[in-house]
This record gives sequence, C-alpha cells and structure tokens, in this order.
Amino acid sequence: MKRILVTSALPYANGPLHIGHVAGVYLPADIYVRYQKLRNRDIIHICGTDEHGVLITIKAKQEHTTPQAIVDKYHADIKSSFDNLGIKFDNFSRTSKPIHEKNAQEFFLDLYNKGFITPKTEEQLYCDNCKQFLPERFVEGTCPFCGNDKARGDQCEACGRWLEPTMLKEPKCQICHNTPTLKETNHWFLRLDLLQEKFKTWISSKTDWRENVLALSNNWLKEGLEPRAITRDINWGVPVPLPEARGKVIYVWFEALLGYISATKEWDEKRWADYWLSEDTQLVHFLAKDNIVFHAIVFPCMLMAHGDFILPSEIPANEFMNLEGKKISTSRNWAVWIPEYLKSFDPDPLRYVLTINAPEKGDVDFSWDDFMTKNNNELSDILGNLINRTLGFINKYLNNKIPAPKDYTLEDTELLSQIVITKENVEKYIEGFEFKLALKEVMALAKEGNKYFDYQHPWEHNERTSTVIYISTVLVCNLAALLSPFLPFTSDAINNMLGFKVDSWDNIGNFAVPSDIDIKEVKILFKKLDKAQMEKEKSKLGKALEPETPAVPEKPTISYDDFKKLDIRVGEIKEAVPVAKSEKLLKLKVLVGDKEKQILAGIAKSYSPESLVGKKVIILANLEPRKMMGEISEGMVLAASDANNIVVLTPEKDVPHGSPIS
Repeated sequence: MKRILVTSALPYANGPLHIGHVAGVYLPADIYVRYQKLRNRDIIHICGTDEHGVLITIKAKQEHTTPQAIVDKYHADIKSSFDNLGIKFDNFSRTSKPIHEKNAQEFFLDLYNKGFITPKTEEQLYCDNCKQFLPERFVEGTCPFCGNDKARGDQCEACGRWLEPTMLKEPKCQICHNTPTLKETNHWFLRLDLLQEKFKTWISSKTDWRENVLALSNNWLKEGLEPRAITRDINWGVPVPLPEARGKVIYVWFEALLGYISATKEWDEKRWADYWLSEDTQLVHFLAKDNIVFHAIVFPCMLMAHGDFILPSEIPANEFMNLEGKKISTSRNWAVWIPEYLKSFDPDPLRYVLTINAPEKGDVDFSWDDFMTKNNNELSDILGNLINRTLGFINKYLNNKIPAPKDYTLEDTELLSQIVITKENVEKYIEGFEFKLALKEVMALAKEGNKYFDYQHPWEHNERTSTVIYISTVLVCNLAALLSPFLPFTSDAINNMLGFKVDSWDNIGNFAVPSDIDIKEVKILFKKLDKAQMEKEKSKLGKALEPETPAVPEKPTISYDDFKKLDIRVGEIKEAVPVAKSEKLLKLKVLVGDKEKQILAGIAKSYSPESLVGKKVIILANLEPRKMMGEISEGMVLAASDANNIVVLTPEKDVPHGSPIS
C-alpha cells in the first residue's frame, strides 16, 4: 500500500464553521484518515486556514479592524470547532505564516522562470469612489452564462462557472455599491493554455473519479484552458516576488493551493518530500463542488508546470448540504454554526447525521426534525439500546463480570460471522469514499444484535444466558471498533465501559474478548431529544445574530485635568512570548521612543505571539508598574473587547513609536 497524503480544502479564516463545511469536506476526510490509521497505514492529514484574499479584507472592513486581527480570531475559532468535533489533523497550519510566504514565492518564481507565468496589461474594474481596483469578491453582478444576478467576481454559485470581474454584467462595487469603470493595470497570468494537452491526457485516465469532477473538467477542456490572472492589486497577501510588481500580491486561489505543501513542510521539514515528491504517494483531496475547478484543474496544472510534484490520485468532491429546504446563507444567518451547535448538543449525533445523510452524489437537506428522528430512533433506540441492554444486563444480573460462553449454536456463529462480513463491507465502501453506505453497514449490524438479543431471551436466566451475553459483548466490542472512524467519542465511551478494546482494524471479528472480568459503570450514550428543542433551534434561523454580551455601561465623567495626566503613545512590539502558567497573558517588549517597556497584556487567546512582532499599538505609558504572575508590567496595551475576542488598537497610518496621542 502506498503512503497516503490527505488534504482538506483550507477553510477561509473569515467566519466560524457551519454544518455545510463539515458535511462536505472535513468529516468525510476525518473518517477516511481515522480508518486508514486504524489499519496502520502511512497516512497524514494536512489542512490549515486560508488567511489571504479579498474575503478577509471585506470582513475586516465590516468589523472595523485589521485583516490580521480577523485571521487570528477565526483561526482559533475554526481550530476549536475541529477539536470539539473530533476532527484531527497531523498539521493544521495558516497561510499567513512565513514558511508559506517563502514557499509560495519560490513556486511562483519557478513557474515564472519556466515561462508558465507571463505579464499582461489589461483593463480591470476600478471604483472611482473608493479609489481602488476591485478584486473579485469586491464585485457582484449578473452572470453572463446563466443570468444569476448575484454572481461574484470570481465564480457564479448558480452555475459553477469560474468568472473574472470584467465578465459580469451590471457590476457593482460591494463597498459603496457604485458602478465601477474600466482602468488599465498590469497583472501576471498562469498560462493554463500551455498545459491543455498534458492536462487532457492526465484527466482522461481518471475514469473512476466522481462524475461531478470529471464533468466539470471535461467541460473546461472543451472550451479550452485559458491564461488566468494570478496577481491582484490589494495589500493583504503574499507579495509578488518581482521588482516590477511592487504593491501587488499573489492571487489567493494560486497561493492557497500551495498551502498544502507549506503545511506539510512545517509538519516535517525532512519527511515532507517523501509525500510530495514520490510516486509512492497517493494524494487525496477532500473538498466540496465549489472547489473542483481549483483542485481538479488549476492545481494539477500548477504541479505539472513545476514538474517535481506528484498529481492528485483521488478527488472525492461532495455536493452541497442545504438547511430546512433552503440554501445555507451565512449573510442571512441561515446556517447551523458549529460553535453554537456544540453549546447544546454532543458532537457524535451531528457526525452521525451528516454522514448518514452525506451529499456524496447530490445536494441533500439537513432539518432539525430529521436530526431528532435519527438521534432518537437510530442512535438511541438501536445502537444505544444494544450497548446499554448488554452491558446493563452484566451490571445488574452478573455482578459486573463478563460471563464465559458455553457451546455455540448456529445463531451464535452466524452473528459472529456477520461481524467479519460487515468489516469487509465497511472497508470496501470507505476505500471507495462511500461513507454513507459504510456507516449504514455498521448500523445494520447493530440492528442484528438487537434481534439476536430479543430472540435468545437471556432474561430467562437459563443455560443459554451466559453464551448470549458473551456473544452480545463480543458484538459490542467490535461495534466500538467499527464505529471509531465515524463516532469516535461513542467508540471511546464503549471501550471505557468495557475496560478494553479491539487493538487494530485487522483484529475486528478476531479479537479474543476476555471473560470473567469486571466492566465499568454503564452510562447512557445518547440523550433523547424533544420537539421543543428542535423548535428552539429552528427559531434561530434567519434572525440577526444577538450580541453575546450586553452593552458596557459608561464610567463616571472625569475632568480634563485628569485626562491630561494620561500619557498615551504609539509603541512598537519588538518581542512577544507567552507568560508561564497563564492562558491569557503575553509578555511584550515595546519600544516607546528611546525607551523599551515590558508590558503584560491579556491577549493570548486572540493573538499568537508571532503575529504581534513589528505591530504598532497604542499604549498607556505612565501606568504605575505592577507585578503579575511573577513579572513586572510597565504599562497597558489599549484594546477593544467583546465576549469573543480582543482587538488591540493600532494607528491608522504608520507613525514613529513614541508619538504622543492627545
């Protein structure tokens, strides 16, 4: 078996995760990786937040802050959601890290020197009111192909076509809503046209890929691959590494794809090459259908142009998940946000519903009523019932000890053989990226376990009781292993109650369950949900998000003389490190004119230390020194805060540190 490199499409660090993200990309990837690791295969899962591009700058404008503050906030938020859902990565990185900038610029120069990136003067949309060129997400208009009047400047979500802002009919600036004009500018283009024949030969060999991936790729080939601009006139992103392109950045769709390589290099600076440069690696991209163009066409062409890297082996792209009969819309708050979900419910019921109703071959719908039904009727009444009736019987009637079996009947051996058959079917479906069918196989086995228990009547306490309970315990133990890729928290809970577990995927169906040992306390695995809870969740949809904290009351009025006593200045952070044994504090070395001050700031949950170095901030310079956590603080960094994050105040324009503020 080849080594396996799995990537999940990088989530934009401009907002929290919702169920559409999880169902389409991250949950199927996690299931696949967990399964392969249980088989002891050489596999790594690489991801990270996409932290450049226009979406970030738009969010920063909306929240009246900086792009850096936005990505710092949402990287932490997204990572927390993944952790709490049990979605694991070998490395979860960020495209704002120096290692990524270096990698992206080197890759750009390699293609530029080989003639696959060339400059061109063209007309771009320019907003005279905002005094700037308008990158793709700053423009909205009518799609020239399908007539959708809400098409973005980079892609039409209605028909899936990749667009350029100048292709839109009746374009509008999304900042001021004025009609932009055309103005000349220089940009650098990726020569996809030079790679048409090589790409055609390659994609024609992928006959077993999903239909949505092949259909879109072949449609592009029929129309002919064309050069695409890969630079933009914005100031947030990876700078173009050419002297004549000062002030421009590499377009996010080009450099974000390279984030997979950067994150693997960060994971292991030596072993990364084993995964990206060796034909013994199987590269698998997990993504939703809106990312097919970039991963099935653009990224392979980029890798072909470079020449050193492997190409994708599999692209199991999913369709979309809708919500209560409508398309998920973050702007209208028509979404189930993962942080909000986790405040009220456990992670595994969501993992179950999103998998058993996965958008593998077409768009699907999530509804709260269906969520309740699947939780109550399937997880609780089938799976939870089997676990609790089996282990509960041992707890109540057998003094907590697993009984030793006696002679097996045909029914016993048939159920044991069904464990092996189920394992083989699950393997077949997961290897074919059909996770919905794989999970249905596991649930079907749980149903068989309940039937067996009912038909064998162990509660009659006859000569069959010990064997029936032992066989049921064997089934429970193996179900925990089969469930582990799908419902890891449930699997762990079952293993904890048993006090042991199947130690590898290969041992499923062949594991020797010990008898005459004590099991642990038996707990209910799935709580029953009611209609009132579902109605409460439905009532949140489409409503403006409520502020999480009430308005902070104003403090008493002070005199002007009191205000004049405050020495507020611009400082420049030269060093930032965590304070030992503190989750909130960072120790900062701040230059203030000809002095250096040490300031402790409670901003560790909103800012990484490396993101602060070089940042100009506003400080209260004449605050009386005080000791905190064994360190002296000689001032205060001024910041705004709410329940979710802290944003340090910065000067609008670059001014020397030490400058007074009055």
